[in-house]
Amino acid sequence: MRDTLNTPVTWLALSVLAYEIGLRLNRKLRTPICNPLLVAAILMGAVLVLTGTPLADYNAGGGFLTLFLTPATVALAVPIYRQLEVLKKNLLPILAGALVGSIVSIGSVILLCRLFGLDDTLTHSLIPKSVTTPIGVQLSGMLGGLTPVTAIAIIITGLFGAVLLPAFLKLLRITDPVTVGIAIGTASHAVGTSRAIELGETEGAMSGLAIGVAGLMTAMLVSLGAAVL
Repeated sequence: MRDTLNTPVTWLALSVLAYEIGLRLNRKLRTPICNPLLVAAILMGAVLVLTGTPLADYNAGGGFLTLFLTPATVALAVPIYRQLEVLKKNLLPILAGALVGSIVSIGSVILLCRLFGLDDTLTHSLIPKSVTTPIGVQLSGMLGGLTPVTAIAIIITGLFGAVLLPAFLKLLRITDPVTVGIAIGTASHAVGTSRAIELGETEGAMSGLAIGVAGLMTAMLVSLGAAVL
């Protein structure tokens, strides 16, 4: 049993199966709490704990899925192209929203880390939590942070954004598709965008755009801050 589990193909297959279970639950229950990625993470976490499998063994197969992060992000250009006219009409608000969101994200991390007495290494690891994984990991490494911590923080941020942000925006009576999309994409990158796509084509396109814009602005802000400090 142990030898069967410790094969890359097995962990890859189990990861895909766990995500499929999450998709089916999400379609049946129709609740953001049953986010497919969240369900898959819980299921795979339970399997790793119950089998006593080290994360390194899982990554031999399951980690292969991370190779699809970049092409999946690039594929978001398709809905953006379809909403090109909306983008042209709202270019300035989109850029301003992504910039403010990036500043608030970085500032809130630094403030809360200081408040709770976290050291600089953890602070630097958490600063890029709201950008997509390829950018966030590189920024964390540049700052001297712990990239595994950064990766986990990015996933958790995305999951919370996908589950809570649509309801929170609705509570604030924010219904404009462009505003909703930019807010979700800036705060919770690709995971949140998967939820934004479910809300509508405009929301999904703007959220996908915000991933790149907010990622670029965060990288510029972090680089500028590192140079100054």
